Amino acid sequence: MQKINKNVVLALLSLTSLVFLLFQLYYYKFYLSQKNGAVFSKVTGGQSGQDSTRWHVVRKFLSLISSHNIPVYLIDPLILGLVDKDIEQIRSSPDGPSPECKYFCAPRDFTTFALLDKTWKHELGLFRTAEKMGFQWLKIINKDPRLDGMDDLSGIEIPLHYIFKLASHAIHLVVFYERSGNYLWHGPLRLKQHMDRKFVPFRKLHFGRYPGAYEKPELLLVSIDDLKVQIPKNTSSFLEEMSHSRFLECRYREARAFFQLYPDDASLDAVEFRKKAKSLLHLAALTLNKLGVKFWLSSGTCLGWYRQCNVIPHSKDVDLGIFIRDYKTDIIPAFQKAGLPLKHKFGKVEDSLELSFQGEDEVKLDIFFFYEEDDHIWNGGTQAKSGKKFKYLFPKFTLCWTEFVELRVYVPCETLQYIEANYGPDWKVPVKTWDWKSSPSNVQYNGIWPVDEWDDVIQIY
Repeated sequence: MQKINKNVVLALLSLTSLVFLLFQLYYYKFYLSQKNGAVFSKVTGGQSGQDSTRWHVVRKFLSLISSHNIPVYLIDPLILGLVDKDIEQIRSSPDGPSPECKYFCAPRDFTTFALLDKTWKHELGLFRTAEKMGFQWLKIINKDPRLDGMDDLSGIEIPLHYIFKLASHAIHLVVFYERSGNYLWHGPLRLKQHMDRKFVPFRKLHFGRYPGAYEKPELLLVSIDDLKVQIPKNTSSFLEEMSHSRFLECRYREARAFFQLYPDDASLDAVEFRKKAKSLLHLAALTLNKLGVKFWLSSGTCLGWYRQCNVIPHSKDVDLGIFIRDYKTDIIPAFQKAGLPLKHKFGKVEDSLELSFQGEDEVKLDIFFFYEEDDHIWNGGTQAKSGKKFKYLFPKFTLCWTEFVELRVYVPCETLQYIEANYGPDWKVPVKTWDWKSSPSNVQYNGIWPVDEWDDVIQIY
């Protein structure tokens, strides 16, 4: 029998082992990894273990909610900001734009998702599955503000936030509720006394410091880092919304106390006026929103919201504020097209502009334009018969959302300072006799319009 060359045998064994090893790598990469929702190169390569952990926690969470048919969408501002830069490439590529983990591996403590309350109710089964998968979880509940105006239902608590923690990363699930103004609302994150304040670094959360209000987003299913996830279709618009989403609730408790001292006017005239004022405000909001003009409740309308959560029945008008920088020449034609004829136009764009439109019957819509100075904000007033000018000074303010007469609308965030500037420290006491030239606490005489400008700055229709 011919003697077998040992070197040949060793070479054959080495080659066989190499082929087997290559087959194992191929099998893992193109079968097992896809079956488990991963692509090998995306979570290794240049990524650190911590980066990979973030991706794996997100993948596990998506697997968890998928197993319970829970529709969530990504609202994490850091990731959406990265996605927004590559949105066209992400939309056009079914497998995502990058061969590496670029988005979900980005450094952060949390990944934030949103859940619509009406799409899911069975949380116990979810929690059991989450625990089996290794997650720790925390549920944050608080009072439902939608019921605060109803004495018998006020105090009922609802889930507002969920935290799912695994290893060194956490998922923040924000619960959004649909409200009567046809918008989405999320509540604040307030821990109960018995809760572990070290569970996660709560102060770093992007959602929960304040309540927030958002338009209902249209969603888009995309692949990000090989994970299928829904995101707001217009990511840049959502991120812009987020920057000014803070929401102020109507003060129902204080309103009830006010009506105990000053019983509400339930006369037929008061009911009719409030009905017409609500209709006028909705029409004004629709018109200005179409133009993209930001506005807020001002003067007596703002006072009614803050003091009694309703329209003041003896005010006889609806008052709105607009920054002069947001003025558009289309405003007057748009209101006229909406069926609201111009009643008067005082001032000019450069100084003390105000517009008044005639609503149903004697209900007016007054729009005051506000001018920003270094240390204050002001709007002007004009007396038609004399040409006298007046100026109303306010401390600087920002804008927050609220809900008023079933409408999402802006009010000054610093509402108390705004109200006190206009109505003084006794704003809680109703006043039925009001002289706009002398009654406001913040009014100043501001000279007289030159006679040769009267035709332009004093227009009555």
